Amino acid sequence: MRLAILSDIHSNIHALKAVETELKGRGGADVVVCAGDTVGYGAFPNECCRAMSSISKPTALGNHDRAVLDQDSSFMNPYAAQAVLWTSSRLDDDSRRWLQSLSTEARFKVAGLEVAMYHGSVESCTEYVFEEDATESMLARARCGLLILGHTHAPYVRRFPAGLIVNPGSVGQPRDGDPRSSYALLDTDSQECEIVRLDYDIDKAANAIQSAGLPRFLGDRLSLGR
Repeated sequence: MRLAILSDIHSNIHALKAVETELKGRGGADVVVCAGDTVGYGAFPNECCRAMSSISKPTALGNHDRAVLDQDSSFMNPYAAQAVLWTSSRLDDDSRRWLQSLSTEARFKVAGLEVAMYHGSVESCTEYVFEEDATESMLARARCGLLILGHTHAPYVRRFPAGLIVNPGSVGQPRDGDPRSSYALLDTDSQECEIVRLDYDIDKAANAIQSAGLPRFLGDRLSLGR
């Protein structure tokens, strides 16, 4: 079975459509999931919510998703805070209801494999778990054989005797120095997990951010991968 793992779309419909097209070219995935932050930063929150509500089962609640719902950006930098308030003011009813239906913890089984998914860490959706911080004890705390995390915008796969920890990176705003969109594709039979990188129209995404009245910095950073 093929499991596609997405995270941190951040209202970037151009990147998300590129991922959808690439997945179809590979023959699709049996299951698509998302580790949160569907919205925030980008110019297309409703379009991304509609797409993810259709293809991703399940999706976790990210810190930007929660901030948009609560209209609380007090813990964010000024650029992120402005994007949160902008996004909250433009969410339609369907998008808001879908985000409200999400949980910070998503648990499910794929081909008999117990999976737990969180945006940040097992304990908090705002805690960053970088590759060097991912330890086998997290699998025990999450009670799973596959632990999916997001939030760092930097992809990695850590393999332990007890299972895998996978961060697919960011579809819509990579921060590992590579501006290409990122997601993970896991073969549950072989346990092989590929980090997939692909180009998308960064200029269109950046121009849309500026045209929407969002901070120009949020568009400029897309081409830097930072």
